[in-house]
Amino acid sequence: MQGDIESVISAFKRGNPVLVFDSAFREQETDLLFPAVTVDPANMRQLRRDCGGLLFLAIGNEIGEKFGLPWLQDLHRHERLVEEHPVLSHLITNDLQYDSRSAFTLSLNHRETFTGITDRDRALTTRRFAELWVELQENNASIEDCMQALGKEFRTPGHIPVCRESPGGIMNRQGHTELAVAVARMAGLPPVVIGAEMLQPDGDVALPVEEAIAYGKKHGIPFASGQDILEAMGKVEDEQ
Repeated sequence: MQGDIESVISAFKRGNPVLVFDSAFREQETDLLFPAVTVDPANMRQLRRDCGGLLFLAIGNEIGEKFGLPWLQDLHRHERLVEEHPVLSHLITNDLQYDSRSAFTLSLNHRETFTGITDRDRALTTRRFAELWVELQENNASIEDCMQALGKEFRTPGHIPVCRESPGGIMNRQGHTELAVAVARMAGLPPVVIGAEMLQPDGDVALPVEEAIAYGKKHGIPFASGQDILEAMGKVEDEQ
């Protein structure tokens, strides 16, 4: 299916939402995505009401490195942690049906939130995370400074699950984390994106891609597939 990648990039640049479908050979899910740096409570309400899936914050791998955020799959396999909590050896992730590893890292709440779950709270956590990254980048902050700054404003566990891009991005893994981050980069925005999976109203399966496209047309939200993004990223790299 052919999406409109130029419209997707243009919409994201303006802080508007986009729809991204991964692949018929992967999770077969369409995500509704917003740039984190401009997100507000109304955007969070739209994600919560119109999607039905998990809200997640996709971040670039370089952000994960600077903030020292571990992949949970690696953390839960750590020898000393497994020794202290033996149940982890029984809960090991070795049977994902759509990939070889999970993108999840820590979950966060901003320290100024109350419970962290309201639209206002989640918007604050999301937007401030993106803003903090931009500020630290502009100041060429060290890894230690980044970790300290993160801890000063955020705590874990929280109500915003964070997903870290795989090293190499979409050239190595075509998950929603990598696709979302790729869209942000093509739009010239920080690689921090808030999104949620779109489910059918009964919640049993993903919303069929045709219905997601129809939703987009109704609300003026452009659509692109993972293949569209891969091809566009290839063109960008060829031009550089």
